[in-house]
Amino acid sequence: MDKAEILRLDRRHVWHPCTQEKDHEAAPPIPIARGEGVFLFDVDGNRYIDGVSSWWVNIFGHNHPRLNAALSQQASRVAHHIFAGFTHEPAVELASRLAALAPGDLSKVFFTDNGSAAVEAALKMSFQYWQQVGRPNKTRFVSISEAYHGETVGALSVGGCDLYRDIYRPILLEGYQVAGPDCFRCPYGLHRDSCQAECFAAMEQLVERERERIAGVIIEPLIQGAAGMRIYPPVYLRKLRQLCDRCQVHYIADEIAVAFGRTGRMFANEHAGVAPDMMCLSKGITGGYMPLAVVLTTEEIYQAFYDDYETMKTFFHSHSYSGNPLGCALAVEVLRIFEQERILEGLAPRMALLDEYAPRFEALEHVGEFRRCGMVAAVEMVENKAGKIAYPWQQRRGYRVYQRALKKGALLRPLGNVIYFMPPLTIPVATLRELLEIALQTIAEETQKLA
Repeated sequence: MDKAEILRLDRRHVWHPCTQEKDHEAAPPIPIARGEGVFLFDVDGNRYIDGVSSWWVNIFGHNHPRLNAALSQQASRVAHHIFAGFTHEPAVELASRLAALAPGDLSKVFFTDNGSAAVEAALKMSFQYWQQVGRPNKTRFVSISEAYHGETVGALSVGGCDLYRDIYRPILLEGYQVAGPDCFRCPYGLHRDSCQAECFAAMEQLVERERERIAGVIIEPLIQGAAGMRIYPPVYLRKLRQLCDRCQVHYIADEIAVAFGRTGRMFANEHAGVAPDMMCLSKGITGGYMPLAVVLTTEEIYQAFYDDYETMKTFFHSHSYSGNPLGCALAVEVLRIFEQERILEGLAPRMALLDEYAPRFEALEHVGEFRRCGMVAAVEMVENKAGKIAYPWQQRRGYRVYQRALKKGALLRPLGNVIYFMPPLTIPVATLRELLEIALQTIAEETQKLA
């Protein structure tokens, strides 16, 4: 098809995610022809630096030769088969490798097919565990404000981003939500690098009070992604682990966005030196090639489901594509690449470059903060710097920066007034510098133009 035909059929039949389709009247979607490394190329030959790893999944970039080979080799054997009553080598190797890498005693791996589904499985697993160990009143979950855990009904129920959930409130599950850390606008006037997570008091008071009704606390460790890449200190997770132990509540870690090197370590919980009771993984697990997700959990939780069939303690939760061999083979190769190519060790110069640009961004009149955790960085634009007052969302400042950046060859999909960087971990330093320069220019142009 030529470009005109692609766009004609897209307009006629396709409904894009998280998109007001009317926007496409003025800015049609860009037809992509191919990817190569950290770049996407459209049908006209224009090149774009993929500064967001295509929604945080392509951790090694596009068209990776080793991942291409792993996919091809597995496809020549078997693409998919039923996973109930059957198994295969890529699944067991992946489960074994994840259990060896994960913090703590996360020795059991349950397969799902996307991040929201992994969260749903973890919530149900926690709920059913308490039913089967004689604690039937423990039925509710705690999350924090501005949390994002997916968009299925259960995942939305433990979310905190009104943009995604407000209209669906009548069908959501009942639970608890407390104010989470907002280090940029800290109510205590402290800095994330030196505080002791004083904001944890709200979580502690709720869980202490409602411990007999709470099954688990779910949280995005260190970085709240959809909230605008809010970054908070590891001490918050240490306090949470202690609280969950004290009150006999599950700590469920949603590492879907932050695992696999994004924070500079394989898993975000490693920064705090703690382990959750359940850990949800997806996104980068297959390097952006196939949908796959897992829930890692402990032997203790697993044993609460292990009994004669007649007891009906089975975890009756399934997906048609559970344990998909293609996805598992890719995920195994992703872990081999991490190990053999020493990916984590190679992040230091890239993280140093992000830090180098921090003062340049913060020198701009309408930038309130530049923040970074590992290979994730964010620039928060504000209307008033002294008061940390946000631009009205109706002005769509981030969206306008995104449009400007596309014209300069960079994909920087915003989160409201926040422009963030989550490029492939293998992005060349020179290309990362180019990406940062484009962001710096476009933010300056747009905020000065509309100030």
